[in-house]
Amino acid sequence: MTDKINRPEWVPEDADSKDGFTSNVMPGITSRHDGTSDDADPATVSRRTYKRPAALSIDDCVQGVLDGDRTVIARAITLVESNAEKHQERAQEMLTRLLPHAGNSIRIGITGVPGAGKSSLIETLGTTLCDRGEKIAVLAVDPSSSVTGGSILGDKTRMEKLSRNKNAFIRPSPSGGALGGVARKSRETMVVCEAAGYDTILVETVGVGQSEITVRSMVDMFILVQIAGAGDELQGIKKGVMERSDMIVVNKADGDNKTRAQTTRAEYAKILHYLQPSTEGWESKALACSAVTGEGLDDLWETIKVFETNTRDSGVFTKRRQQQNIEWVNSLVQEYLNRNFYNNPAVREQRPVLEHLVTTGQISPTKAAMDLFKIFEGRSTGL
Repeated sequence: MTDKINRPEWVPEDADSKDGFTSNVMPGITSRHDGTSDDADPATVSRRTYKRPAALSIDDCVQGVLDGDRTVIARAITLVESNAEKHQERAQEMLTRLLPHAGNSIRIGITGVPGAGKSSLIETLGTTLCDRGEKIAVLAVDPSSSVTGGSILGDKTRMEKLSRNKNAFIRPSPSGGALGGVARKSRETMVVCEAAGYDTILVETVGVGQSEITVRSMVDMFILVQIAGAGDELQGIKKGVMERSDMIVVNKADGDNKTRAQTTRAEYAKILHYLQPSTEGWESKALACSAVTGEGLDDLWETIKVFETNTRDSGVFTKRRQQQNIEWVNSLVQEYLNRNFYNNPAVREQRPVLEHLVTTGQISPTKAAMDLFKIFEGRSTGL
């Protein structure tokens, strides 16, 4: 009896006792799905089982998004972000039906150095606006690890108060290594949120330096969040981020830091005066505020509304959206070509061979790239 208990469960009942195995199972306590043991009092334990939700039809997805159902919105975005070919086809059908209902919100990109208080600023501003009846969607993009490809997705935990507001929707997404610190499917996600009726979409991005300018190509207004004493004034100009900013916000203007923040704001205002405005007909602004006390947030929101009104009236708003759609097409073409190239069977077969020749110095990287393209186009069968 003991021999049978101590054997793995896959051992035949009639196995000879002298048979040897590389594993030995010792008797212990079996556990439930919730981590409690089978010996626990049933009266105090609720057995919980997980059941995967059934896939929504396209009709249900579209209707749920239009109704503002946050659960369906989240599942629709998950569908959009999927790389599976069968999911992409369904996602495109859904987006095509949602597109006529999109385009009525203002998209605001918010970037800045780590520690500038972007998440705190978004939570305080978003909570204030939600309390006034506005509907706010926050797309928080977390950096993906270049080693594991994973992402913590911790921005939602830093906006705990805002995430509980019924008028807010927060979606953390991994950057996936995309330049500009934005998720690969940020444009599609914004379409879903707009169709769901959100008035303002805030895109918090990863601060990644020069490639941050990619964000400019998908938002209506671009805000750079800075802090006093960071020594980044000249760096901001060099990176090219400042020239593309419609507004610079000096955060943490409170307590002993308030005077210094106001001084920094004045310095940025002088710098912006000599730079080419990012948006036609708009003079870039520099403001100071505090995400802790809320001081200056009313001025910030008022400036955003003035920007929206001016650009819509002048036609710049619509013109920019149209240009962004063209850039969206180009980015999708590049993504499609890139995926097809690397998934090509002949390329996948010959790529390791050519890479070996490059690493051993037998051919140049340029020659290897040209050979791969010839293989892809069918003009060569490889080595």
